[in-house]
Amino acid sequence: MSFLTVSNVGKAYKRYPGKWSRALEWMTGKPHHDKNWVLRDISFTVGPGEAVGIIGVNGAGKSTLLKIVTGTTQPTSGSVAIQGRVAALLELGMGFHPDFTGRQNVFIAGQLLGLRAEEIAACMPEIEAFSEIGDYIDQPVRVYSSGMQVRLAFSVATAVRPDILIVDEALSVGDAYFQHKSFNKIREFREQGTTLLIVSHDRSAIQSLCDRAILLEHGYIIKDGNPEEVMDFYNAIIAEKENATVEVKRLEDGRAQTSSGTGEARVESITLLNQSDEAVEYINVGDSVKLKIDVRIHADLPELVFGYMIKDRLGQPVFGTNTHHLGVEIGRCCKGDKVTLFFSFPANIGLGSYSVSTALHIADSHLAVNYEWRDLALVFNVVNLNRDQFVGGSWLPPQVKCQR
Repeated sequence: MSFLTVSNVGKAYKRYPGKWSRALEWMTGKPHHDKNWVLRDISFTVGPGEAVGIIGVNGAGKSTLLKIVTGTTQPTSGSVAIQGRVAALLELGMGFHPDFTGRQNVFIAGQLLGLRAEEIAACMPEIEAFSEIGDYIDQPVRVYSSGMQVRLAFSVATAVRPDILIVDEALSVGDAYFQHKSFNKIREFREQGTTLLIVSHDRSAIQSLCDRAILLEHGYIIKDGNPEEVMDFYNAIIAEKENATVEVKRLEDGRAQTSSGTGEARVESITLLNQSDEAVEYINVGDSVKLKIDVRIHADLPELVFGYMIKDRLGQPVFGTNTHHLGVEIGRCCKGDKVTLFFSFPANIGLGSYSVSTALHIADSHLAVNYEWRDLALVFNVVNLNRDQFVGGSWLPPQVKCQR
């Protein structure tokens, strides 16, 4: 059983070569246009209570897909089947009339969502409290900031728990406080069985909220699967240049390792060392450790920067830095050179499995020139051998003083 089924959906917009072409088409009945396809052959299903993230670069077709799912845009081909009540937060202030007050717009937007006037009136105190816009609720929406519009729109869309909640990137406009508040409410809905479809460039939001992720590229689905793997592949595509490649290799533990880059410099080996300089896979909480990285240079390079990112088992970033930000200059490199780097740090992180991603590039990030980006370059585990019991992702042992 699925709550949402998208079958072979395509969307094309007509493109006319001249200003009279549309009139000629109307008079002759013959086509005088080309078709610009923004979506092609999109098919997927979403089950009850499942959360799916839609990602992709700008122009990939994400927002168009959500509009087709919600029915505000009709597909050129294919079909969408939905079970249950849908609440959608798409474009900023969608459905709001600028000259009506916030309260009046709540009733209009609520009725567009299928709520009766008496239901909206009953929810109004909760909507006012959640949006926290105060007396502005009785002011025209045209005097609202973009953040206030998002607050009110989200409060209306979530006033009654929907069967399916669809959220575009509108939440990114709001302030950090309201984003946290909104995502907490989305999590509550998920626990109660709401199906979620969300578009976001926020890796942590996709990985913490979603069971699956779908990557769109040029209007096609190019990857559908585990959020961490899909986000790694997406990051590799962003870093890809004309002479770069994206490769996905399945590791022994079943996880997918994504790498990309020109190959002009490559990490030959990466090792985690303990205080005795022994290679280890398990370390104790708070122990001093070192990352040892051997880099082989395969072309003359004017500059080289090495960066690494430690991620938890869900792929959430724990800590990352690079030699550029640390003020360490590797300098020019010649073909055949070997560069060895050591990074020493205390493992003040919580129990669990962690991975290390590596990047070789120039300047401050791999988005300019990407020699090599590799996810899951190293996997290690943190255990508690002799520390006081604690919970959380960081080990921050306090000094306690009690006064009476």
